Amino acid sequence: FGPLGVALRGNLAAQWWDSALAFREQVFAVDAPLHGPPAAGAPRAGQGLRLVHSETLREALQGRGCSREPGGPSLEEVLGTAGMLRESLLPGALAQYVSCLELVNKRLPCGLAQIGVCFHSLPESEQLDRSLRRIGERTTSLLAWFSSPRTAGQWLDYWLRQRLQWWRKFAVGPSNFSSSDFQDEEGRRGFNLHYSFPWGTETIETLKNLGDTELLQMYPGDSSKLLGRDGRKNVIPHVLSVSGNLDRGVLAYLFDSLQLAENPLTKKKNSQRKVLKLHPCLAPLKVALDVGKGPTTELRQVCQGLFNELSENRISVWPGYLETMQVSLEQLYTKYDEMSVLFTVLITDATLENGVVQLRSRDTTMKEMMHISRLKDFLTKYVTSAKNV
Repeated sequence: FGPLGVALRGNLAAQWWDSALAFREQVFAVDAPLHGPPAAGAPRAGQGLRLVHSETLREALQGRGCSREPGGPSLEEVLGTAGMLRESLLPGALAQYVSCLELVNKRLPCGLAQIGVCFHSLPESEQLDRSLRRIGERTTSLLAWFSSPRTAGQWLDYWLRQRLQWWRKFAVGPSNFSSSDFQDEEGRRGFNLHYSFPWGTETIETLKNLGDTELLQMYPGDSSKLLGRDGRKNVIPHVLSVSGNLDRGVLAYLFDSLQLAENPLTKKKNSQRKVLKLHPCLAPLKVALDVGKGPTTELRQVCQGLFNELSENRISVWPGYLETMQVSLEQLYTKYDEMSVLFTVLITDATLENGVVQLRSRDTTMKEMMHISRLKDFLTKYVTSAKNV
């Protein structure tokens, strides 16, 4: 990801946090390391992605020959003691369950939320050399929801509706987001949320009722500390896993928002402008500041002051006024439409005289005059109202 991609993914993650923490009294944010010691009870060189220093691995491989030094580790020993890269956020969340239960006075339901990087083996179709298995990574979101077995099915349906509505909320074409149900080999019920890409449908989020199996495996022995209150009863909760692929979600919104529209700025036939119509909450940049006709030094000072004011209010700004190469307004608007900048503000000599700036909209291409003192409130209300739709 470049600067704009990082900002887009960051905005998507921020919106996910807002949705996951809607039950703020019951949901808590957690974190876990990217790797950890081998899982208890796992085979010494069991399956999974391992973290091994290259020198240690080289020594173990050399030990297969006649030159092995006495007492040197075998390959099985190296793999058996190597740390494991996480392939899911769920184990780290389950490890915090007992602490979470105390925070809510053992009252169910409750939840734990996390965003982090997970690793996975790339499929054969993506391998450069099929004799060597490569590892990929993805930014994953997880909501682990703990509810009584009695209401687990109802909560799974609830989160399905919430999550599908959430993905569609930011989309230009909501119908490209869909869901399908499934049952795993153990008969556990779940749903996949999909996006229809030009090359086919791909899963962006998976919801699943895991039952209590994973929780009991995480805390072997004394299961009494797992008991939560469901009314007057004490029960071991079922775990609902809501796991999303934010990297693929970013890709989905990029495809969803790219539009080709007629270019009103040119009379050329078949001329189209590319517009990345990302939702206002997701757009990496809300406004671009540029200078028009007038004394350059004074206009840039106005832009700098406005840049600082908007940035302090967490409105992302592109400092176009620092550009030294002169381009036409048509080229400028084309560039900003492709960057998904919501508004372009033009500071001119009129701004120095009466404080009026020109505001151009990405979505309508309409231009209007506005006093510079109103700009911050206008942008804040615009993004807030879009978020609440």
